[in-house]
Parts: sequence; C-alpha cells; structure tokens
Amino acid sequence: MTETFDPRALAAGLHSLRLAGTQEETGSFMLPPDLDQAVNAQNFLAAADRISSDAWKVTVSPQGQAVAAPLHPYVEAVSGASIPWHPGLKFETEIAVRLGKDLPIRTSTPYSRAEVTEAVSAAYLGAELLVSAVKESGSISFLLFLADRLGNRGYVLGPEIDKSTVDTAGGTPLKVTHAGRTIYDGPAEHPKGDVLIWLVDYANDGLRPETSLKAGALITTGTLSGAVELTEPGEIDILFGDVRLGFSVSKG
Repeated sequence: MTETFDPRALAAGLHSLRLAGTQEETGSFMLPPDLDQAVNAQNFLAAADRISSDAWKVTVSPQGQAVAAPLHPYVEAVSGASIPWHPGLKFETEIAVRLGKDLPIRTSTPYSRAEVTEAVSAAYLGAELLVSAVKESGSISFLLFLADRLGNRGYVLGPEIDKSTVDTAGGTPLKVTHAGRTIYDGPAEHPKGDVLIWLVDYANDGLRPETSLKAGALITTGTLSGAVELTEPGEIDILFGDVRLGFSVSKG
C-alpha cells in the first residue's frame, strides 16, 4: 500500500532541520505529489516559523509554473540589521517592490508589465539569504524545494530607491563585500534580464491564493549578483550605483 503524503509531517521535518541548521538529501523525504500539496506543506512550515510579515519571493519552476514563498526572518535595515549565519548560507542582491494597490486574480485579459509596474508604489534595495534544508535544493524535486519556502533563510530590506529602477537595474554598477572581502564586483544582472518578469508571471497565475498580491505586500524580484556562498559570519556591504545597504550575518 502506498503511503499517503502528509504535508504537516513534511513541514515538521523541514522545520526541525532548519532549527538544527542541518540538511538531508532529497531521497530522505516523502515528496509532495503536486503543487497544491507542496504549497500546503509550505503553509504549515510558515505557521511553524510563526511568519506574520507580508513579504514574499516570486520565481518560476523549471516547468514555468509561477510560485511564491514567504521571506523570514524579515528585517528592515534602519540600524544594526542582522540575519543568522548557517553553514552553506548564500547571499543575493535584489530589488524589492511594494504594491500600492491590489492585483486580484484575473480570468480574462492577463496583466501587462505596465499594469504591474503601475501597481508598484515603491522600490527598495534588498538582500536575500538562502540555504535549504534539502541538500540538493530544488535540483531534484522543485516541489520539495517549494515546500521548504524556496530555500529562503532571511531578507534585509534596505533603502528606498527610485521606482524607475525596475526598468533600469540591469547594468548598474554593483559591488558587494563580505567580512572585508569583495564577493561581487560587476554590473547588476537579473537572470531573466527583467526584475519584474516573475512578478508579472505570478500576477497572471490563476492558481495563486486569492489573498496574494494585496496592497502593502512586499515582493522581492530575483538576484542581481548571482548566489554567493558566505563561508563565515561577517558584515555585508552593498553598493548599488550610489545606494548603500549594510547589515551583518552573525552566528546565532
């Protein structure tokens, strides 16, 4: 008899691994059979993590399905922001946007990029920290990775930047130092060449929750610096054009 997938049990296992700062291989998990069950497990994990902030990351699966996951811990870098360091922790420079109005699910004409841009009330420089409880991250089972909050381990929201940056970010000079060493120095470059592409995809996803993409929600839009592993705790300094964001990753 085939064992029934239990999203609560998967979430509990992922939560325990996250608390311990350890990883297990994909084969040691019972995999979500479909997107709905992966999202159910993610919701149980978010509840276990006591996530209350309305801050999200968006991306697409290898099959092109738009997905989202909550960002946690979420901090605003007004003074002394710090995110816990874990072995394998990776860093990404990103731009986040806040919605000034709802983007309800549509069943007819898809949202255009211009409509999504118009719904954005503010843009910010930010940084995402990632390490999955799954050793292979999403390379074997993307649905398992989705259940594990897409590997998110924290987000630091930095200073507000000009909203037009969502159109001009590509090519902006970007330098990042960690513990006094340069870990990225080059032009900002989004994997898809457009920082809003995954948000537009998610806005047009008829399977997303009715409660998603409401006014006030913060959405981070994907890396501009690749994913760089942070091999030790230390101070992070990001210079994006003439905008600076500083925070620390510290051993808990």
